[in-house]
Amino acid sequence: MAKHRIYTTSFASVYPLYVAKAEKNGRTKAEVDQIISWLTGYPQKELETQLGKQTDFETFFAKAPKINPSRALIKGVVCGVRVEDIKEPIMREIRYLDKLIDELAQGKTMDKILRKK
Repeated sequence: MAKHRIYTTSFASVYPLYVAKAEKNGRTKAEVDQIISWLTGYPQKELETQLGKQTDFETFFAKAPKINPSRALIKGVVCGVRVEDIKEPIMREIRYLDKLIDELAQGKTMDKILRKK
């Protein structure tokens, strides 16, 4: 079975869309970066390095320094699919990020987005 096209898409090509979605709804690039760091463990400098390298989504998540175990608390629907039902690991990570960016754009607090008690 062929890989989904998003796996070979550069993370840097989608990142500005995440930022634009957030900013359109009164949020900031810093909040987007905070979400990505929370989910993947990439510190800011390494995130910028990955963006500069044009790393693809599959590599970006496969080489993430510390995937957050609390990501399993992310529930809901993205693109008509429940994120908790996605079996393929990399696709699930991508959809987790999509869901978190959606929550940011919807105006949720960072504490709720980052699943803090």
